[in-house]
Amino acid sequence: MKSFNKKRVKDGAENEKSNAAKTRIKPLPIETQQQPKKYEEENFVDTSLPVWNYSLLTDEDVSNYRQGTNYQLYKKMGSHAAKVNDTNGMYFCVWAPNATSVSVMGQFNNWKEHEFELHPRWDKSGIWEGFIPGFSFGETYKYHIVGYAGRKLDKGDPFANYWEKRPDTASITWDMSYQWNDAEWMKKRKKNNSLEAPWSVYEVHLGSWQRPDKNDENSFNTYDQLKERLVPYVKELGFTHVEFMPLTEFPYDGSWGYQCTGFFAATSRFGDPQGLMRLIDAFHQEGIGVLLDWVPSHFPYDAHGLFMFDGTHTYEYADMRKGFHPDWNSYIFNYKRGEVKSFLISSARFWFDLFHIDGIRVDAVSSMLKLDYSRKEGEWEPNEFGGNGNIEAIAFIKDLNETIFRDFPDVQTIAEEATDWPGVSRPTWEDGLGFGMKWMMGWMHDTLDYFKTDPLRRQFEQDKLSFSMMYYYDENFMLPFSHDEVVHGKSPMLYKMPGDEWQKLANLRLMYAYMWTHPGARLLFMGNEFGQSTEWNYKTELDWSLFDFDGHRLLKDCVRDLNKLMRNEPALYQKQFSPGGFEWVDLDHRQESIIVYKRKGKKKTDDLLVVLNMTPVIRNDWEIYVTGKNYTKELFNSDLKDYWGTGNVFNPDIRCELVDKNEKRYKLTVNIPPLAALVLK
Repeated sequence: MKSFNKKRVKDGAENEKSNAAKTRIKPLPIETQQQPKKYEEENFVDTSLPVWNYSLLTDEDVSNYRQGTNYQLYKKMGSHAAKVNDTNGMYFCVWAPNATSVSVMGQFNNWKEHEFELHPRWDKSGIWEGFIPGFSFGETYKYHIVGYAGRKLDKGDPFANYWEKRPDTASITWDMSYQWNDAEWMKKRKKNNSLEAPWSVYEVHLGSWQRPDKNDENSFNTYDQLKERLVPYVKELGFTHVEFMPLTEFPYDGSWGYQCTGFFAATSRFGDPQGLMRLIDAFHQEGIGVLLDWVPSHFPYDAHGLFMFDGTHTYEYADMRKGFHPDWNSYIFNYKRGEVKSFLISSARFWFDLFHIDGIRVDAVSSMLKLDYSRKEGEWEPNEFGGNGNIEAIAFIKDLNETIFRDFPDVQTIAEEATDWPGVSRPTWEDGLGFGMKWMMGWMHDTLDYFKTDPLRRQFEQDKLSFSMMYYYDENFMLPFSHDEVVHGKSPMLYKMPGDEWQKLANLRLMYAYMWTHPGARLLFMGNEFGQSTEWNYKTELDWSLFDFDGHRLLKDCVRDLNKLMRNEPALYQKQFSPGGFEWVDLDHRQESIIVYKRKGKKKTDDLLVVLNMTPVIRNDWEIYVTGKNYTKELFNSDLKDYWGTGNVFNPDIRCELVDKNEKRYKLTVNIPPLAALVLK
């Protein structure tokens, strides 16, 4: 508490100095300026009680909390070390509006239910709080709640920063201090996270990327072990960002983290919170951004979690037409309730503030926006205007994005949204939802459908490949090949491709080259970089033995070089969300399935020409007509022997002929390898 008060005094002094400079009035010495009084200086604290009547909250804190505008709840709610009347201990604060009694219990008191009862606030806010002297960090605890109709519930702390490792479910008091070493990254991250920066994201499930024992689903590498192995691997591959599937604490491994119970806690499966901080810090020191999957759309019904928290529908809608999610057998947050809105936006802000993350990918946005999502007629009720939009959820999403970009202008928010909802990645002042980017699910489905097609029939499916540019500029799109595409019988990416082993790998290299040269950010799920040959299984690890085979090992090298190409060539990122950054050159050779387009930078000299051969037929002496500049150098060829290609078809010299001087029109003559991509400059 002393350090907190000193900071406030220091900030106040700086403001006084600034004002004094303007008015030429000498400021008072710091020691004579009025300091905020401690709670115990203005209120009687009964130290004879097991739980002292003490509060960190101001009236303004509570008012904003109830109105849905307090977005730093993690600083005062939950458990916090404090010093009251020169006595060290722990302050507890929890919201349970329909409870008749709330107690703190744990190993420290042999789980006695009513020994340490918190005090209800006088303002009818439903907040229970108090100070327990002698309480320290590292103690397990729960709240014993006597709720509506006398229901007795043992709940974890919604604001806990650390939880027991599952299957145990108690919260743990924890010191969240950490000395960061990423100042250089933080200084530059506005540039690195901008929409004009290179973006390639490596999506990771930390539990199954690599395990100490691949046959034991309960064996996990620690955050520190992952720091030593995962960071250099991602660095070698050249990805600009890594995205962690949800690490907010969750009880069931099979949910992959998407059924969260601890919205302010890093999962204890891999260690303590500082372990995750060290992992993020290490990524930052290598110039790699970190994104976190965040799930404000629903939560599970586990007894220790948020569901029926005080014996009533506290965090979720009471009307199950809005409050229950049929797809995931989980419950939907009540976005209309100010306390819930404050809770969720505080959670998002917490990860940016304390963990230095660079962005959040918000899961299942479509399910939040639409009242009829996965519901049949009669299973949902229209909003007050007769539509299917969840008005409270829409307002919540807008406030979330406005808050994040206001407080952290150098980060990104990314929506997993699969419908045609307008303006998902447009500013709120343009009536958009305010996200920085949106997943381009249509592109993903069309691309996979196209590449699944036999090459000899791709001529009839070309529109699937070209259609994306008809709507691409409606949003700021991220191109995802995520975990969802390699589970539940969908087959691994490799076996979506037609042909024999060589053709499958050639198709995969070709598809990735198309992905990396298509406008937009891009995301690739772990294992896809080397052609994982089985569906993703969260219970084991990636099949690292595939590196014994040239085709798989060299596919990884191809992805590495695509990332290098993307980073080195401004045309692939400077105007990736601008209509001036892309131009079709040739879509007329359907029968041969040759597709040509330009990627344009801010300088014409940076422009690139991309040539795709979607069939296993070699096209020698192929003529391409382009305007603006000539292209004389082959920068990338997915058919090189370095990538397990044929290595027989390449262009050491590109024949270039000026055919129209006034229009700067050139004829290029190139050799195009089978099932391959060329990038020319």
